[in-house]
Amino acid sequence: MLRMNRPAVGARSPVGDLDPTAILDAVSVRRIQDAVEYLASDPCAGRQVGSPGAAAGRQYLEIELRRLGAQVRVEEFPVDGVPRLGASPDVFWSDGHTEVGLAHRRDVVEHLASADLPEPHRGRLTTPDQPQGRGGWLLPRAGMPLGDATALAVTTGAHGLVVPRGTDAEGWMPKMLAGPAPGPLPVIAVRADVHEQFQHAVSAGHGAWLQAQVPQRRVAVTAANLHAQLTGGDGVEVLLTAHYDGVGDDPGQRLPAASDNATGVAVVLEVARLLSRHPIPGLRVQAAFLDGEEVGATGSAHHASQLAAAGAAPLVINVDGAGHLADSIAVEAGGPADALLQALDQAGRRTRISLSAGPMASDNRRYAAAGLAAIGLGAGMPGYHTPADTPDRVEADTLTTMARLVLATVWQLATLPDTVSSLIGDRR
Repeated sequence: MLRMNRPAVGARSPVGDLDPTAILDAVSVRRIQDAVEYLASDPCAGRQVGSPGAAAGRQYLEIELRRLGAQVRVEEFPVDGVPRLGASPDVFWSDGHTEVGLAHRRDVVEHLASADLPEPHRGRLTTPDQPQGRGGWLLPRAGMPLGDATALAVTTGAHGLVVPRGTDAEGWMPKMLAGPAPGPLPVIAVRADVHEQFQHAVSAGHGAWLQAQVPQRRVAVTAANLHAQLTGGDGVEVLLTAHYDGVGDDPGQRLPAASDNATGVAVVLEVARLLSRHPIPGLRVQAAFLDGEEVGATGSAHHASQLAAAGAAPLVINVDGAGHLADSIAVEAGGPADALLQALDQAGRRTRISLSAGPMASDNRRYAAAGLAAIGLGAGMPGYHTPADTPDRVEADTLTTMARLVLATVWQLATLPDTVSSLIGDRR
C-alpha cells in the first residue's frame, strides 16, 4: 500500500465536488496535431539526440511552455557513442551473372556492431561450409551468435559479415540507435530472404560477390532535457514526461518520428496547457520533455538520478506513442505505483477508455528503477523508426483519447483517499 499526504478517508478532497468534464472537453485535437506536424517537419529532421533537428524541436517546446507562464529550464548532459551515417549505404551484389542493387531500409540496413566501412569493398560471398579465401563476406549459419560469427570471420580472413534481419509488417527495416558496440569487422544486415538468396548463390558456385560502402561512425554529443514547473503550491507532486528525440533522418531520407514520439510530446504539451490554465487544487504539476530515449533512455536516467539524489518522489506519467489506438491503451507500472494505478483505473472508467497491461520499454522504466512511482502509457502505430512514421497516419481520435486519459488521471490524483489499493490491467 502506498500512503500519500492526503485528507483522511471520508474527508472532502481538495477538488471537492468539482466536475472535470469542462477541462476534459477543452482538449483541442487541432493544437495537438499542430505540435505533431511541427515536430515531424523538415526543421526538426528526425530529432536525433545532439542534432540541430533535436535542438529545433526543443526550442519550439520551450517557446510554447513559456507562453503558458511556466518556469522553464534546460538541463544538458553528455551522451557518447551515438551512431551516425555519413552517407546512405551503397550495397549491391551479383550471383555471378547479374548485378542487383539493394535499397536502404528495404533490403539492407547498417548494423550497430559494424566497424566503419567508409570506402567500397568488394569480396566473394562465402559460407562456413564453403570458404572462398581471404577478403570475402561471410554469411553465418542461421542462429549463429554474432560473437561466434565474428570469431569465425577473423579466423578465415573474411573482410566482414552479412547477417539476416527481419522487417516490419510494411516491409521496412527499422532504424535503431541503441545496441551493441562496434566490433572489429564491418557487419551488414540484409532482409532474411535476401540472405537466403546469397546462400543459394554461393551453393551454385558461380562466384557470387558483394560490394558495400557503409560509412558509420560513433560520435559524442550534448543532449538536453527540458523541464517546466506548471503549477505550484502544496500537495502531491505529479511529473508528466515524454521523449522528444527520434532516431534522426537518414542521408537523403526523412524519418519524421511522428508517432514515436511527437505524439506523446504533443499530448503532454496539451495537458500542460490546460493544467496551466485550470490548476487542480492539491497538486503540483511538472513536465519534462526528455532527450536521448532512443539511445538507451539516457535523458530519463539522468533526470531520475537527480530526483533520487534530491529526495524528490513525484508520481510519474510517461507517454510514448499516441498514434494508433487498437483495443486499448497499453499500461506498464513500476515502483510504488498503487496510487497511480488507482487513479488511472478510475480515469479510464470516467472517460470510457480501455486499458490493458502491456510492455512499455520507455523512460518510465528509468524512473521506476530509481524507486519512483511510474506508469508508461502507449498507443503506438506501425512504421516506427522508419520513413512511414508520418503525421498523416496519426489518428486524431487517439490523440484526443490519450490527452483525456492523462488529464483525467491527474484529476483523480487529487481525489484519492489517504490509503489506496492497486487495480492493475482492467480491460473493459
